[in-house]
This record gives sequence, C-alpha cells and structure tokens, in this order.
Amino acid sequence: MVYEQYVELLKRAVTGYLYVDEDRQARRFSLETAGNAPDAPPTAEQAQTTRREGLDWPGIGYSMCGFKRLENLEYCLRTAVTNGVPGDFIETGVWRGGACIFAAGVLHALGQRNRTVWVADSFKGLPPPDAVQYPKDTGSTFHKFDELRVPREKVARAFELFGFKDLKVQYIEGFFEQTLKTAPVKQLCVARLDGDMYSSTICALEALYPKISPGGFIIIDDYYIGQCKAAVTDFRAEHGIKAKIVPCDWTGVYWQVPGP
Repeated sequence: MVYEQYVELLKRAVTGYLYVDEDRQARRFSLETAGNAPDAPPTAEQAQTTRREGLDWPGIGYSMCGFKRLENLEYCLRTAVTNGVPGDFIETGVWRGGACIFAAGVLHALGQRNRTVWVADSFKGLPPPDAVQYPKDTGSTFHKFDELRVPREKVARAFELFGFKDLKVQYIEGFFEQTLKTAPVKQLCVARLDGDMYSSTICALEALYPKISPGGFIIIDDYYIGQCKAAVTDFRAEHGIKAKIVPCDWTGVYWQVPGP
C-alpha cells in the first residue's frame, strides 16, 4: 500500500498535476493551440483532464506524459523486476527528465539499487529534418520549438530536487545518430523511446533494441505521430518482429520482447 501511494504521488509530481491550478493561469502552450497562447486560461476541470491525459505541455512539471503512460512505465519496470529480467532503464528524448525521474523512483522503491537510469537527449531540442537520409521526416518542424530545448544542467537539477542525486543516473548527450551506437549501455530491461521523428526513432531502435533482455519491454511514446510510427513499422518489418503492439493511451504503445 505504501508503494502504491508513493508511486501515485510521484506520478502527480512529475506530471505537474499537483500544480495544475497554478499552471493553468500561466499556460502558454498546448498541443491544441499549436504554440499560440489561448484566449483565456483553461478551466480547472479542463486543465486537470488535459494533464491527466497528457494532452498539453505543462508549464509547471517535468513530464508531458499523462497518467496512463507513466502507469505503463511503472508496469513494465515492475514486471521486469518481478520476473528477474536483467538490465537497466533508458529513455531517449527526456525533455525535463520527468519520466526518467519517475523510473528512478520506481526502481528505488522496488529495491533495485544496481540498475542504471540512462538519460539520453541532445539537451538542445530536436534536429532539423534530413530529407535525404530520412525522407519520411520531410516537413518536420519539431526543431523549431524552443520549449523542447532543456539543458542537461536543468535535468540534473530536477533529479536533485526529487532527492535522486545519488542514484545510478548516467547521461548520454547528443543527437541519437551520433551517440547511441557507441553509448556504454550493455543490457536493458526497459527502453522508452520519445524521439518523435523518424530519424530519432529508427536510430534508437537500431542501437538499443538488440540490448533489451528477453522478457523486457520497448515503449514508444509518440507512436501515432506519422514519422515515428513509420520508423517502428519499418524496423519491425526488417527484423521480423511479431510481438503484439499494445496501446497505453491515445499516443503511446509498447510491446514485450519475446523470450528465447
């Protein structure tokens, strides 16, 4: 019971749900308004709903995830631990670090002191689309959003604020195409990909999927973004992956890596 209460509180903290009343008065960006300030702040009920469902980019908070995506992350980590699946956790594309902080807290609460939380990001936002190498990214505008540029120092500070400074946290800094293949990640029990673009997603899959232990999990945060889904579809087809894709909510999915 204490574990469940702790995880619930951590979920509400990293999503900013605890501060939704203060946040809604200063909301300047939402997915629905595409970067334009709304005419009026959302009502309390609207703000609570959009934050629970992960439909906005919170001003106060550390994760864009809604409750269901974090509950899925907790499920995958807890299942991997319960079943003795070896390996660490990684997130590729961390924004303010909220999902990684949540994962660190869950692993700590489960007594997993020897599993590393890998925090992989450029910490400079997303790259411009490379239409030559990755034509399916043509037209992507993610690189234009200043809201997605969060320095590594701010993410590290967030871990400190949550009291996780001394946990096993390692940073992989740079665009995925340049960093993930040579990153010192040996084995994973859960990999959470939040790269949005085709290039970011396919690079992460190619570098990390072979390192996920049998019985572990792969989570795709923005599967229903066209470029991201295309990368997943192409990768699964190339490698003959038949594991069932399971929805988390309106945008996230996961599947379990089959055993030997």
